[in-house]
Amino acid sequence: MESREDLPLVAVLATGGTIANTPSGRLHAGEVADAIPALKSVARIEIEELVRVASSAVGVEHWLALARRATERLAEPAVKGVVVTHGSNTVEETAYFLSLTVKSDKPVVLTAAQRQFTTLSSDSPKNFLQAVRVAACDEARGKGALVVTNDVINAARDVSKDISTRLETYSSRDIGALGFVDDDRITFYRQPVKAHTRAAPFDVLRLAQLPRVDIVYTYAGADAALIEAAVERGAEGIVIAGFPTGTATPVMEDAIRTVAARGIPVVMTNRGGMGRVMDKKREEARPLVWGDNLTPVKARVLLMLALTATRDPAAVQRMFEQY
Repeated sequence: MESREDLPLVAVLATGGTIANTPSGRLHAGEVADAIPALKSVARIEIEELVRVASSAVGVEHWLALARRATERLAEPAVKGVVVTHGSNTVEETAYFLSLTVKSDKPVVLTAAQRQFTTLSSDSPKNFLQAVRVAACDEARGKGALVVTNDVINAARDVSKDISTRLETYSSRDIGALGFVDDDRITFYRQPVKAHTRAAPFDVLRLAQLPRVDIVYTYAGADAALIEAAVERGAEGIVIAGFPTGTATPVMEDAIRTVAARGIPVVMTNRGGMGRVMDKKREEARPLVWGDNLTPVKARVLLMLALTATRDPAAVQRMFEQY
């Protein structure tokens, strides 16, 4: 009979969020874990609460702290993987950041919840359990950061929260899930091919902050005001949430040329959330970095990291093609 000492060790880094929330306030992640008896048969867990906040309060400083601590824990030979409990609204951004900055083949699994821990039909206990199961399994190794919710495994680069409150909110859009967590087994059906973790060049462990990057949304009749305001506030890069065809209004396009001429990279993405954007107007020599199929918030994460290494638009473009 397998003893507790034979179970894999999973480090849990807690940040708060709905997964630990109740109508009377947020619990320590240890209290959440104590209420899930099935965890004891899956892994030995060590819980560390880095912060206890809502997802709307998560910022760059939390990303950097998580990257540092996850790297430290994964460097321990006994640790099989890391689970990060997180608020739902920003977990996709944190996950992509960790997938590009944590230098380990061991799994980093993020999870969240749509319903508070003590409410009717809460998804919090099961999501916590399934995330630990994935972090403890051999097959999760080498796939970068993962988001595990509602029995589905999504790659950090691809996942987005698409629905406000229903449980099936997370999806990888037109790319599809990596796998599923069933009661009897964990099954992966594909492997992420974009570079991540050890294959990504970004070193943030000694950084206290990241370059400022702002997102500007495109809409009918939009002018240059928001682009100009971002530059005035010190933006070192700008992401355009463009029309689904990868374009902006004519006035915005003029402002983009002006900003790019000042050496500030501008990345074009698709506000619709699905499909690639590409340069269909090459004859106009648009000075853009093309965001491939990254959502605007994911493109912001990658551009912030890219700017820690280079300001050359061609080099930034290559990063958007690789990561």
